[in-house]
Amino acid sequence: MHQPIQWHEFGEKAFRAARLADKPVLLDIGAVWCHWCHVMDRESYDDAEVAAIVNEHYIAVKVDRDERPDIDSRYQAAVAALTGQGGWPLTAFLTPDGKPFYGGTYFPPADAYGRPSFKRVLLSIAQAYRDKHGDVLEQARMVESAISRAESFSAGSGKVSATVIDAIVESARKMFDEVNGGFGGAPKFPHPAALDLVMDRYVRTRNSGVEDEELRTIFVHTLEKMARGGVYDQLAGGFHRYSVDERWIVPHFEKMCYDNSELLKNYVHAYQATGDEFFASVARDIIRWMDEWLSDRAHGGFYASQDADCSMDDDGDYFTWALEETKAALAEDEAAVAALYFDIQEAGDMHHNPAKNVLYIQSSLEEIARRLNIEEERARALLAVAKKKMYAARLLRPTPYVDKTVYTGWNAMCVSAYLEAAKVVDLAQARHFALRSLDRLLSEGWNAERGMKHVIAYSDPKAERREVAVVVPGVLDNYAFAVIACLDAYEATADLSYFRFARSIGDAMVAGFFDPVAGGFFDTRTEGRAANEAADEQTTIGILGMRRKPFQDSPTPAGNPEAAIALLRLHGYANVASDSDASYRDKAEQTLEVYAGVAGEHGIFAATYGLAVVRFMQPHTQVVVVGKDDAAAELYRAAVRPLGLSMAVLRLDADKVVAQNLPPALAETIPNLPALGGGRSFAVVCSGFACQPPIFDAEELARSLGSRARPAA
Repeated sequence: MHQPIQWHEFGEKAFRAARLADKPVLLDIGAVWCHWCHVMDRESYDDAEVAAIVNEHYIAVKVDRDERPDIDSRYQAAVAALTGQGGWPLTAFLTPDGKPFYGGTYFPPADAYGRPSFKRVLLSIAQAYRDKHGDVLEQARMVESAISRAESFSAGSGKVSATVIDAIVESARKMFDEVNGGFGGAPKFPHPAALDLVMDRYVRTRNSGVEDEELRTIFVHTLEKMARGGVYDQLAGGFHRYSVDERWIVPHFEKMCYDNSELLKNYVHAYQATGDEFFASVARDIIRWMDEWLSDRAHGGFYASQDADCSMDDDGDYFTWALEETKAALAEDEAAVAALYFDIQEAGDMHHNPAKNVLYIQSSLEEIARRLNIEEERARALLAVAKKKMYAARLLRPTPYVDKTVYTGWNAMCVSAYLEAAKVVDLAQARHFALRSLDRLLSEGWNAERGMKHVIAYSDPKAERREVAVVVPGVLDNYAFAVIACLDAYEATADLSYFRFARSIGDAMVAGFFDPVAGGFFDTRTEGRAANEAADEQTTIGILGMRRKPFQDSPTPAGNPEAAIALLRLHGYANVASDSDASYRDKAEQTLEVYAGVAGEHGIFAATYGLAVVRFMQPHTQVVVVGKDDAAAELYRAAVRPLGLSMAVLRLDADKVVAQNLPPALAETIPNLPALGGGRSFAVVCSGFACQPPIFDAEELARSLGSRARPAA
């Protein structure tokens, strides 16, 4: 708002102004957390000379990609078709009807980095629009045609097969960095869905008696290297977005709720798969950071992100340490241990300030104790004190902005991750906060008549009183993640209201987004039931009407496989005699068929698709534990101990269990559930709508589930 640019919001008013003035539209898509967006803002959009050019020759439109993923995804595809690359900031030049004809990402203020200066680009594009108008319109038509071809769905269809899982796992093997962990080289991103798929395959091979040690190495080495690297915040907990080097040392410092939710699940699942307490400790530490920084403790809900920097000259200064800063914060013996443990030296890791060190775990406490000639326990105690003091000192620094916007889909992801961690690692407070957050999502974000909102609350209250008062309608991801979160909450509480919410939202997802002709889900509504007229009006602007069925993870799990997982899980609880309920599995299959022919070619970027195929190929399994004594607690622990991504675990109180309080499938298959135990606590394993006899012993339950005792850490 402070910039001299006459910014408009994305909407009919801006494009009407462009048509009346016959000016092209300059579209800037960025994000609160995006470092290079801040750089371009300060270098160019804050500059009076740039502003004069923009205001004279363009109608300028600014979009937050987190608030409007539908706009971002389409114009990212357009710029990628033009230049072969995308990212943020996205700088696109559009005709007055919103069709892109030129674009790029970051443009420097002067010719640099092999890129033309932004002023030169602005003036050249304005001249081309005036003098070569026909060529500009032809280019826009070519871009639109290229996008349409890229988004064609028919070429990839086929029958769902387990071979796609093999192809994705093989891709993970080939891309695995045996030295540093992770996949590929620099820059190195986490791939949570790929790690889950590898873990699932490892556990299945182990349970079949043919243990694949290579698969174990892939996820164990990756998760250990990440958690010990600079990409992990060694003082506060939580992961930064990615690493600029292949060693996980120097990160891009922004921290996203959705990265941490999915990595939280990874560490919980690794704990289940290996029994290594290290992974459980990282999971608890991620929650510690999210609780402190990304949680609305008063109302429930998870905030979106924490920024990377505080100023244009700052590149992670809040998170990094000079040796002198370390010595100033600590006693001499504490600093000696911390410097060795975190590899804090006079020459650090940051190009803009070579004295600054990224904290990562360089040396073991055993090695440090030997080098300093002290007891290992003494080294451990000194390190614990040093970490507390360094964190306290860091809190006194200017703190990067926390975007307190509450997004529906990302909140649902965080709810699911917290509930998963609470179940496996026994975290009652995390469970409680997750349920409070889901209750807020359902009360403020969901309405059976109007559908799902994309935004529940804004970080800046003034955002809700903008000139274009749009209640941003939910996209496919919001619905799919919400269904899954509600089912997770039902399994955590046995409160049937959560199952009813899941079914209601799932039915709305099918009604609003499913393609009944070709199968699969569009990312935006197929019919005009948006949250208000302003939102409806926007769906016709530019290329927003372009149909998309996302199936690749980038960076969050893709909408179509998540929708398929949601439907498959609903099917596991649904009334098999009901045509509408039985169609959940059919629609999931049709969704997976859309890309069955090509998904394997996308490797680890189709990992969520692979996880959906795992659920499709494996019969759904539910373990129902009935009772409230110590024996029931032992049975429950035995049920949640092994990793089983296709397995649900419920715990019910025998005094409160009646068929009316069970979802349809369980009410049909075990209507006399309380009587099965004869007064004792027990477990029932149900798979494929059939249940086994009751089990009273935890070890027998573990054997029945095809698991074995946890291997030693």
